[in-house]
Amino acid sequence: MDTLIDAAARALSAGDPLAALKRVALRDDAAALAVRGIAMAQLGDLKRAKELLRVAARAFGAKDPMAGARCVVAEAEIALVSRDLGRSSQTLNAARATLLAWGDRTNAAHAGTLEARRLLLIGRLDDAEAVLAEVDASVLPPVSQVGRELVVAGIAIRRVRTEPARAALERARQIAETTRIAALIAEVAQAMRAFEAPAARLVTRSSQRLLRLGEVEKLLASDTLIVDACRNVVRVGSIVMPLATRPVLLALVRALGEAWPADVSRETLLKRAFGARHADESHRARLRVEIARLRKAIEPLAALSATGEGFVLQPHSGCDVAVLAPPAEAKHPEVLALLGDGQAWSSSALALALNVSPRTVQRALDELAADGKAENFGRGRACRWIASSVPGFPTSLLLPAADMPV
Repeated sequence: MDTLIDAAARALSAGDPLAALKRVALRDDAAALAVRGIAMAQLGDLKRAKELLRVAARAFGAKDPMAGARCVVAEAEIALVSRDLGRSSQTLNAARATLLAWGDRTNAAHAGTLEARRLLLIGRLDDAEAVLAEVDASVLPPVSQVGRELVVAGIAIRRVRTEPARAALERARQIAETTRIAALIAEVAQAMRAFEAPAARLVTRSSQRLLRLGEVEKLLASDTLIVDACRNVVRVGSIVMPLATRPVLLALVRALGEAWPADVSRETLLKRAFGARHADESHRARLRVEIARLRKAIEPLAALSATGEGFVLQPHSGCDVAVLAPPAEAKHPEVLALLGDGQAWSSSALALALNVSPRTVQRALDELAADGKAENFGRGRACRWIASSVPGFPTSLLLPAADMPV
């Protein structure tokens, strides 16, 4: 047993990278390089950390496949922190299988937790839950247990299940406190603050108010017709009509929902849907077409009736109508919501998480940068985007998932 490597590993587990570096600073063997790579990652030098881990993995080679697989898992964790979400999961899964084959159940379980966390970030909630179900949580060390509980909480939050999310966050807080690792405790505290933050804004004809996630959950469980401008759907109970790819229809139904039970004039609808300040006959013709499309799209939920001035929304069940909007109105709220986690994102990672094209994300980032709400550093593939210090960012609590309609 290499006592120096063993001592360095214990220092890393305790969150003390400087102590680990002191024990391996003069060594260049594979094990020492791996320790230095993990230590540099804990210190925030992710680029150098990835280089060291790759060199260590090559040095281990076929003579020590388990150690090489551990390096792959460590590099995958760095990729997750640096929001390199486009990486294939095949390499991590192969490393996980190697670790299981060699009896390293702890690091294999940690690899599964990392994969679940990546799937959560890109909105594949069902897949993330399936991976977590395969993870043997009993063999995870406390630090990895915290990560697992944060993934469990994240899945519950994205599905608007308040109590399971709160329970998972509380478990994460209790475990983190036992580790006495300040960075880990701070990460959990940040997650709990985000959970308690307003998740949406309820807009009616006469008022607006902020809702926390629990209040949103109660609203979604009611028989209210909800125009959800956070997830771009119209719904009543379990019946959901997605409008994410039809922004004009979403703008029209939102205007109608905000005015309900009153009608909305044609001039107002033209302005909300097309930005038309001075409507001509072509605008009116287009409005008639889009109203017909909206009437057909929401037919299972509500009728759309013409009035002397414009149109009015009439739910079939006679229920109330509510509009859910982001806590703060802004351009490209879904991009701002992801940037609001404090991490540096690449445009490709944002595109993957939002299930849109990289070009669409790049245009959004350019507009946000022009408005002073986002900024970038680095060039080319190393370019990363972060949120500027602007108050009132939209929340990520109600971002739509890739594998669910809401």
